[in-house]
Amino acid sequence: MKVYLNKWRSGTVNNEQWQAIIQNDKNYDGLFYYAVKSTGIFCRPSCKSRPPKKENVRIYTEAKEALEQGFRPCKRCKPTGLRLPDEEWITQIKAYIDNHYNDSLTLHTLADIGHGSPYHLQRTFKKVLGISPMEYMQQIRINKAKEYLVTTNKPLVEIGAAIGMANIPYFITVFKKVTGLTPFQYRKKEGHPHE
Repeated sequence: MKVYLNKWRSGTVNNEQWQAIIQNDKNYDGLFYYAVKSTGIFCRPSCKSRPPKKENVRIYTEAKEALEQGFRPCKRCKPTGLRLPDEEWITQIKAYIDNHYNDSLTLHTLADIGHGSPYHLQRTFKKVLGISPMEYMQQIRINKAKEYLVTTNKPLVEIGAAIGMANIPYFITVFKKVTGLTPFQYRKKEGHPHE
């Protein structure tokens, strides 16, 4: 396998490398590393994480190149034994939630995106931030809902959909649990400018 090292350069993924990545082929470990632009993480070809989109993949022949380009080592496959510090890992997961709070995110989805196990993510997130990933996402969603309630006259259905909580009874229940008020009461109390 080492014969391929000379023909490969850092850059975009070729078909052989792509096949190694999607098949988690450990025979290619050490020949190249792949980094994923959308997550900021780099892995070994054998990594069991969810396959990335091909257009987001960048190839590096050495782990240090990926590090120099700002990519962080995967928590799951630990390329060359490197490990992303917990605080940095949680910062990346937090940033992902901040940018995708309106998506249908679960602990498993977040763990997959962050290249870790759900159990490890839950435990580490709580250790670093004091709350679980789902509690954090709920805070982001409710804060966004408050913003919409005060600055727009959108109906609850639209606000719920915009923050990733399309189930309106659930949205109202969570909102009241967090704020002590229903969304309607909150809008009225905060002096919605359009009413």
